[in-house]
Amino acid sequence: MEPGDVEALFTRGDGQYLFARWGRPIVPVVFGVEDATLAVFKGAFEAVVALAGHRMAETDPELGANLMVFAFRDWDELLEVRDLGRLLPELAVLVARLEAAGANQYRIFRFDAAGAIKAAFVFLKMDAALAAMEAETLALAQAVQTVVLWSDRAFDGSSPLARVGQRVILRPEIGAVIRAGYDPVLPVMARDASHALRLSARIGRSV
Repeated sequence: MEPGDVEALFTRGDGQYLFARWGRPIVPVVFGVEDATLAVFKGAFEAVVALAGHRMAETDPELGANLMVFAFRDWDELLEVRDLGRLLPELAVLVARLEAAGANQYRIFRFDAAGAIKAAFVFLKMDAALAAMEAETLALAQAVQTVVLWSDRAFDGSSPLARVGQRVILRPEIGAVIRAGYDPVLPVMARDASHALRLSARIGRSV
């Protein structure tokens, strides 16, 4: 990928560059799915975390689980989840906004003092579009979109995934960006677009 392509993946709608990766082991938990689908999500997170060269754990000492995925039929169901409003004080306003917008998914990130991701909340309203997706595709997409902080426009009009025959895979160039982003030499958070040049240089050496 050219440096400009990498920069676009982390340049937000307001024109600001922002990259962040997880600074602690990822501990995912999925609510609202059947056991078989739960295993699919776990496998997707494990695969993407391994690709990044990062780590998973059984528990987070601060939060217990730090990557929470909620699958539901109506946005109002989130307001009934015990203690979720305590973790997300803006929940009621957010639910009203997402419902009015007709959204079917949303992700919220929390960051530590260094700017690294310390928690993520993934909301999936299982409307006809999401319900029609294969579980493997849905799970892999969520794992990819939570392993780093992408721009809010990163995948507008495109997908981080590609279909090869009967399989859905992560696009190789997106996988290369994720691997480069977790290079321990690079910062866990960056606001300067020169960071994209450093990512691009590492991608070039890995192909």
